Amino acid sequence: MSLDELAAASAQIEELQRANVRLQRQLIQAKAKTAALVDAVELAARDAAVTVGRPTAPRVRPSRSKKSSETVIVHASDWQCGKHTESFNSEVLAQRISLLADKVATLVEIQRSDHPVDDAVLILGGDMVEGVSIFPGQAWEIDSTLYDQLFTCARITEQLIVDLLSIVPRVQVVAEYGNHGRLGRKGDHPGSDNIDLMCYRIVAERTQSDRVTWQYGPGWYQLLEHGNYRALVVHGDEVKSFGGQTPAFGIARKCNAWATGVVPGGWTDVWMGHWHQPLVIPMAHGQGRIFVNPSPESDNTYAKEFVAATGTPGQRVNFVSPQRGRVTAEYVVWLD
Repeated sequence: MSLDELAAASAQIEELQRANVRLQRQLIQAKAKTAALVDAVELAARDAAVTVGRPTAPRVRPSRSKKSSETVIVHASDWQCGKHTESFNSEVLAQRISLLADKVATLVEIQRSDHPVDDAVLILGGDMVEGVSIFPGQAWEIDSTLYDQLFTCARITEQLIVDLLSIVPRVQVVAEYGNHGRLGRKGDHPGSDNIDLMCYRIVAERTQSDRVTWQYGPGWYQLLEHGNYRALVVHGDEVKSFGGQTPAFGIARKCNAWATGVVPGGWTDVWMGHWHQPLVIPMAHGQGRIFVNPSPESDNTYAKEFVAATGTPGQRVNFVSPQRGRVTAEYVVWLD
């Protein structure tokens, strides 16, 4: 190597070293910003728990019947709080979730005509907020900032829990985050730095008690355990195959692969959101099914243009037997 080539190589190495230092400095700054945001939200959650009055629910007495009891499972997902369309916004979302609570109360009373229903499991399946920078142009399709989306969603979630507590003595909350809750574009921050998780933290701070238990965390799935019933809770964006339609085959293939022992826990059913369509797919082992949830939103322009489909606003409400460990009744509750 000539002296000129050696000098050029040395200069290139020095430039790469300087670039590496700059990138490390930028990474440290980005992590510091994210940490500061998470700390601020956690502080706001504690402040909210102290300074804002909690809505209360009347105490419901457990049934004295000797018949086997069942549990109502409410799958609440894909609220897209903050999204704005011709027929949907944050106010409409609050109205539809209130209607959901009313319909859950009616279904529980129907079931109680035969047997006790003393427990509710509330699955929060992610995409509870719309976000602001998930895709280009999203800023033109929202009615509020990410900050406002967070606290509006927290308020609606808390009210739903209070409404359920006026129906049953106990509520078990199992929560998983979605892709719309992420901060920035995909890869900008760790996946668990997520507005859905922050919302869950706020509401958990305000509602956890002897009547309400919470389960959530940074993992991509949660295992729902209620008596002998076991289910896998995911958001649904783990299924990547998508060609403009709800990928039923891709969903079935992925869930059946998880059931081979990839995701342990002895679960039989899968609860999933993300796809905004009501869908039930049997598992290959014949012992459970995949329950895909609709969304409370309406008039989704993206769905109409790209997917060439639209959905009726709704959420899923099932009943399970904790003793037998299986679903006993299935409903899709329409909210339009």
